[in-house]
Amino acid sequence: MKRIAFLLFFIFTRGLVFSQVKPFYSQYVLNNYILNPAVAGIENYTDVKLSYRNQWTGIEGAPVTTYFSIHGPIGKSDYKTSATSFELPGENPRGRKFSDNYTAPNAHHGIGITALNDKTGFMNRWSAYGSYAYHQPLSVSTSLSAGINMGVTGLNLDRSKLNFADLDANDPAIGFINGDMKMIKPELGAGLWLYGADYFAGIAVQNILLGNVKFNAGDKNGNYFSPNYFLTGGYRFFVTHEVSALPSVMIQYLQPQLYGLHCNVKLQYLDKLWVGGGYQFSDLLTGYSAMAGFNVSNAFNVSYAYENTIGSQYKIFTKNTHEIVLGFLLGNQYGDFCPRNIW
Repeated sequence: MKRIAFLLFFIFTRGLVFSQVKPFYSQYVLNNYILNPAVAGIENYTDVKLSYRNQWTGIEGAPVTTYFSIHGPIGKSDYKTSATSFELPGENPRGRKFSDNYTAPNAHHGIGITALNDKTGFMNRWSAYGSYAYHQPLSVSTSLSAGINMGVTGLNLDRSKLNFADLDANDPAIGFINGDMKMIKPELGAGLWLYGADYFAGIAVQNILLGNVKFNAGDKNGNYFSPNYFLTGGYRFFVTHEVSALPSVMIQYLQPQLYGLHCNVKLQYLDKLWVGGGYQFSDLLTGYSAMAGFNVSNAFNVSYAYENTIGSQYKIFTKNTHEIVLGFLLGNQYGDFCPRNIW
């Protein structure tokens, strides 16, 4: 009975709000661009990310999220030419000296593209959009960028995946008799990003354009697209000359409730490898995460995150979550392997 109750809870709670809620990401700190278009063009190279997230593996039809993102700068005057772009022998390229000597880049533009697919049971949502950002220095070491993304998002319901046990398959409450649901609507988002050598803070909104999705013609409450707000921030400090720590937080708000709170800490050794841990709270489930990654070269890195549910009677069914992120730094001329403004 508990398993049946959870499956129904999962379908109607996660499934019905699925169309309006943006996915969770354990490793958002590795790619804040996926949440905030103002990050586009922040580095001195073209940043490419591929990610696969398999959430709640103990449940058939649980969320699976994949995305591809790419962004880079335009008109950045220090692009590939800065004297600090190259590693000095005997120096930690991401150490205190780097922070002390950091200067904000000149005003420049950034563009990017994102393709995302988020599938949960009988519902599948995909998005494709382009981004533009403008970066403006506010002081010698601080910059502010503003960005916007525009594109389309699609929502599909596969009725062949609906399984309500002994319930009437023709019940109009689930719209089964109306066939598959397919919808495409415009996608619009915007954001601001404040950053320096050792800190960042951002605010973004996605799903700005409202839309209606109805399971059947008699549904008068089918507004399942509403804005998602993201508030992010982090500060890096040094534990030793070779090890730095980056605590960060990401708050996801979906009117009328707080949908997700993510608190992470990332420890990095030189510019070679990192480990971290986090805590996530949402209106569905609460849990912890652990992550680890390393830079294979100055053009490629890989990271993995593991999540487990705690403090819920449903944790026996949800099991765990796995997330993999592959990063490609195209045209990176830095001697060090890590990004300069995104950690």
